Amino acid sequence: MTARFAERTTSMATDYRSDRPARPEPRDHFLPPALRAPLEGRTWREFGYLLLSLPMSIVFFSFAITAVSLGAGLLVTFLGIPVLAAGLAGCLGLGAVERARARGLLHLDVAGPAPVRGKKSGLMSWVGAVLKSGASWRHLLYAVLHFPWAIFAFVVSVTFWVTGWGLLLYPLWRWTFPRFLDQPGISLYGDADGTQLYVDTPFEIGATAAVGLVLVFASPWLIRGLVSVDRMMVAGLLGPSRLATRVVELESDRGVVVDTAAADLRRIERDLHDGAQARLVALAMDLGLAKEKLTEDPEAAARMVDEAHGEVKVALQELRDLARGIHPAVLTDRGLDAALSSVASRCTVPVTVEVDLPARPAPAIEGIAYFTVSELLQNVSKHAQARRATVDVWRSQDRLMLQVTDDGTGGADLSAGSGLAGLAERLGAVDGILAVDSPTGGPTRVIAELPWRA
Repeated sequence: MTARFAERTTSMATDYRSDRPARPEPRDHFLPPALRAPLEGRTWREFGYLLLSLPMSIVFFSFAITAVSLGAGLLVTFLGIPVLAAGLAGCLGLGAVERARARGLLHLDVAGPAPVRGKKSGLMSWVGAVLKSGASWRHLLYAVLHFPWAIFAFVVSVTFWVTGWGLLLYPLWRWTFPRFLDQPGISLYGDADGTQLYVDTPFEIGATAAVGLVLVFASPWLIRGLVSVDRMMVAGLLGPSRLATRVVELESDRGVVVDTAAADLRRIERDLHDGAQARLVALAMDLGLAKEKLTEDPEAAARMVDEAHGEVKVALQELRDLARGIHPAVLTDRGLDAALSSVASRCTVPVTVEVDLPARPAPAIEGIAYFTVSELLQNVSKHAQARRATVDVWRSQDRLMLQVTDDGTGGADLSAGSGLAGLAERLGAVDGILAVDSPTGGPTRVIAELPWRA
């Protein structure tokens, strides 16, 4: 069950982190995919991609080998290094064309690598940056590896595709043989003695069309298998490196952390200003009035002091709530089990809490887990219209797993711009994942995954 949850949350995390609009849901079809595949636009686009791969790979391979060979041959002179850098830069340009082709025909959106810039202005700085760029050498490797693969994929796909449709439609074009070739049909066998075997009887023609039908239905899946290799090559060699992608993610997550911290500080300041601070100011004024009336009207002063005592209790409770919102003492002293049980006791519906942890995670992760469950239970209280809820916490390898379920009306959506989206961003800032399964009518299941980092 844990592995399934992890896989599902990972795929859903990819969806919400992506800035691209979601693809429309596929329409219902009466025919199964195996029967409609030969006529689908996807099959023809992928077949067109394989057809274009051969001439494109010839151009890419020829340019890359020529540029590298020329640059390597001129290394004994000063011109070799700039020529080699220019060749690598050309590979980057041809890689952009390949990414555009994959985007248009395969619907594979691969981001380009970061632009190559020298630390200083000038030709030699740019040459050094190109030669040090891992992206330029990966583009060169793509040019070398894709050429033999493109030949193989072109031959296999064209052979199966053309043979399948040709045999399937053989009853429609068989008439060309007696009219133009003076033979009754396709020649299967012939020898020097004049023995000939043709496909010309109704049974043979029907069997030929049946074989063609099988090839037509099999060809789209063969093409998709061939194209999957192209997808991996384009994504792995023509896109940004994992390190560069990771740096971008960390920069984005750092911005989220800074914004979240600033928002929390503003919230604390607002709560202090509008809550405890205002109440304490009013309390000081009431005590001042009580002091003035102490000699003139002791009974009125006593009543005012009694009211001030009640205000002090309220102010203390607000400060406790505020402190609990920053970091509850029970979490520090007793861990997640006790802290989440305390949160569950304040929920408006009965909540069952099960915590199965062999040890305590890192304090920062523990705090994020606490506030995640707190916010999810607040959503249950305010919006779910549920009768009961459950909270499960467990460890899966090096990940802390949280699951909050309720039997409410459902309809929770990460993409609706609600508090769940902000919660997902907070989890993403620490390499966490939030997944929501909430069909209309319920039940709702929210799974959060955090790094353990003990």
